Parts: sequence; C-alpha cells; structure tokens
Amino acid sequence: MFLRSLPLLETSIALRSGQRDLIDLIDETCMYLDEADISVQALLPEPTRRERLLREATALAERYPVAEQRPPLYGVLVGVKDIFAVAGFATHAGSHLPASLFAGPEAACVTALRKAGALVLGKTVTTEFAYFEPGPTRNPHKLAHTPGGSSSGSAAAVAAGFCPLALGTQTIGSTIRPAAFCGIVGWKPSYGRIATEGIIACAESFDTVGLFTQDVAGLSLVAPLLCQNWRDVTSSRRPVLAVPEGAYLAQTSDEALQAFERQVRQLQAAGYGIRRVTALQDIEQMNARHTRLMAAEMARAHALWFAQYEQLYRPRTAATIREGQSVSDEECECLRHERANMRDVLEMLMQLHEIDAWIAPAAVGVAPLGIETTGSPLMNLPWTYVGMPAITLPAGFSAAGLPLGLQLVGAVMQDEQLLVWAEDIAAIFRS
Repeated sequence: MFLRSLPLLETSIALRSGQRDLIDLIDETCMYLDEADISVQALLPEPTRRERLLREATALAERYPVAEQRPPLYGVLVGVKDIFAVAGFATHAGSHLPASLFAGPEAACVTALRKAGALVLGKTVTTEFAYFEPGPTRNPHKLAHTPGGSSSGSAAAVAAGFCPLALGTQTIGSTIRPAAFCGIVGWKPSYGRIATEGIIACAESFDTVGLFTQDVAGLSLVAPLLCQNWRDVTSSRRPVLAVPEGAYLAQTSDEALQAFERQVRQLQAAGYGIRRVTALQDIEQMNARHTRLMAAEMARAHALWFAQYEQLYRPRTAATIREGQSVSDEECECLRHERANMRDVLEMLMQLHEIDAWIAPAAVGVAPLGIETTGSPLMNLPWTYVGMPAITLPAGFSAAGLPLGLQLVGAVMQDEQLLVWAEDIAAIFRS
C-alpha cells in the first residue's frame, strides 16, 4: 500500500504562502517516487526528473518572489496522461508506434496549468491510445489490483500522493472508474467545457478532459482555469437526487449494489431528498450505439497510422479500429443524432421529476484482481454518451478493503453547481 495525503487546495495554499517550501516538496516527492513508483508504476520513467523540477522550481520562485503575487497553482505538481502533448516530453500514448507521429504543440489545458504556476511532475501511464489494452500501473491501495483505466497512471499517482492533481480523459469511463478504484475524486466535466486541442483523439464525440484530486475543493480551484465561461455559483439548498432504477443499475455486482444502497441511506439520513426514477431501460442498446460510434471515430482518427503500423497495435485496439472501418459516414451521423436524442430524454426526465442530479455506483464493482483488465466502464457510459458532467466521490470500502465510489451526475453545462453540491456530499462520506 502506497498512500500519502496530498489534497490540492491545502497544498496550493501552503506553497503560495511559503508555509511549504517548493524545493523541499520536490525533494520529498522525488525520494518518495524512488521508493514507491517501482511498485505502483504510475509515471513514465524520467532519469533527470529531479534536476528538471529543481530548475523549473528555482525559475518559478525567482519569477514570483512575493507570496501575494503568486498564481493559484504556484508550484503544484501535476501528472499528465501520456496522450497529451507536453513541451519537453515525448508522447507515446501507451503504444509501440514511433513517438514522432504524435509530436505537436502543447495541449491547451497543460499550457493553462503552467500559466497558473503548475509544474509538470511527468507523463502518467495510459492504456494504449486511451482504450482497453493496459499498461503496468497498479492500484496503490492493493498492488495486486488494477487502478482502472484508461487514465491508469493519473489516478494512481494522485491516490499515492505523488502529485495533488493529474490530467486524464474520459471516452467511456476513463476518469470516473479509475478514481473510484483508487479511492480519490475524479471529475469529467460536460462535453466540450475543456479544450481538447493537443490531445490524441480516441472518439471525438465523447473525448473529455478529466481531472483527478484527493479533494473536491481542489477541483473548484482548477476548474475556472480550464473550463470555458466558468461562473461563480453558490447554493444554500440541497439538491434532489435521483436513483436511475432499472436495467442500468442492474449491471452492477451484488456487492456494489448493496454498497450503493448504504450510500443512499447515508444521504437520506443527512437530509437529502432521494427519488427513484425508472431510467435508461434501453441501456444495452445505448451501450452498443456508443461502442459502434466510438469504433468508427477511432478508425478515422487512426486511419493514417493504422495503415502504416497496423502490426504494432495491440489486439483489442486493432480489433476496434477494424470494426470502425466498417461503419459508414451515414451511420455515424445517425448514431450522433441518437446520442443527442438521449440527452434530451434524460434532461426531460430531470425536469418531469424535479430532480437536480443523478446518483449511481461509480463502477460495476471494486477494482478487479490483476492488471490484465482495467474493469468495466458500463456505469459511466450513459453519462459520457450524452455529455453530462459526472464526479466520483470516495464513499467507503468493500469488505476486502478496496475503495468504493459514489457517482454524481448533473445536467449538461451545470458543472459549477455540481461541484458545489459534490463538496457537501463528499463531507458526508468523510465523517
């Protein structure tokens, strides 16, 4: 078990004020990495990491000698999923293809974090092209288990306390699921809220930048820096929460469903209104439509690379690209239209039943044993499919000591309100 408390908000305040020395933090972190990441394997190797970070930290301190003038993320270490372009780093995307294929300008969200004072700790391990073929990363809670994916290294790095913030992506469940498996906070904003320029595409209709922290308050610090048209929101009322009854919820294991019902009872005891609403009854068809459109868009994104380097792709990635090659442009447009229709259906249900947010298990169960699979993303799929914002909150442990997460889903473009509600709800499960 490799776990270190490193909440983003607390860390950022201490670094800005000088209560925590940045050089000392880097030395501590690099020593900890030398000890722990041999086992966790969250970060891509970088032999000169310490020297680079010390140079960057010294330059940052010289630029901002006065504490009151320091930017909000002054000295905050951030892990970046290895499908983001980062100046000074090669991008491999968890693949065996030549890194030169993926060279390009730095991802817009990475540049924004740097401008806010963040330092890149390093690239984090991803599954191959943010799909299902796993990397070597292990779950910091129990090393024999997967951390989830595809943002495996980002979730594990934050859970282990290597960095207080990490960037990932979500195309099905690649932020929410690994955050739940690793016992941390993961947030997938509304589709399109954070720019995806400089990121290797998986499926353009679904790809969303995701963030990992140990605290919801830390997300509230970062979100205005990355999200377009962020608004300050306060709320004195508790949201009405909905449980989506039916076929969708039935996809979970008995253990996960029992844990979820305990979480629902905790929320009710804390005074939250809970309504049970029949929803997502056609989940099998939705799962199939999402998979089909994702395969089609993945085939198009990889067309040139796959034509030249097909033999270097791992089996599951190659099989999905081949399936996507059979999907016509006309079928793609139909699938995109169906996606928009389903978003309208879910939002009408919210209005009809006067509910503010959905709650559901963050995964079908706890992190599976072994690292040959990253686990099922089915509990995240419908919300990614329609572009709704979702956040997972640590919400207890299984009998075997593995983390459990509660997924909270809001209306499209209501991310600001979702984070306010999430902070209050997270406190219930910390008590």
